[in-house]
Amino acid sequence: MNRRSFLGVFEELMLLTVIALGDNAYGVSIMHEINEQTGRSIKLNQVHAALHRLADKGLVESELGLPTAVRGGKRKRLFTATASGIRELQEIQRVRQRLWNLAQLKPLSGT
Repeated sequence: MNRRSFLGVFEELMLLTVIALGDNAYGVSIMHEINEQTGRSIKLNQVHAALHRLADKGLVESELGLPTAVRGGKRKRLFTATASGIRELQEIQRVRQRLWNLAQLKPLSGT
């Protein structure tokens, strides 16, 4: 783990959700998906702040989508994970798996 930019749990959830949603990853859809998957009630401003931090770290990028009739012609800002973002998540997954493997070797206290 060299020159990594460490992510908080919320940023990790955001990045995973951007990848999971694919071409449909924009602020509101990300918010709804995280709310549904985690049971957490997050607000749109929290989503936008986290996406901005991820973009500053080079882990996501965005572009404006096409205007839609449903939104009165407004364009959605669509997010995608960068190659660096995907590598970061893969490294987090490896670290977590190693720690889970270690934790399973030791008896839990109180049992």
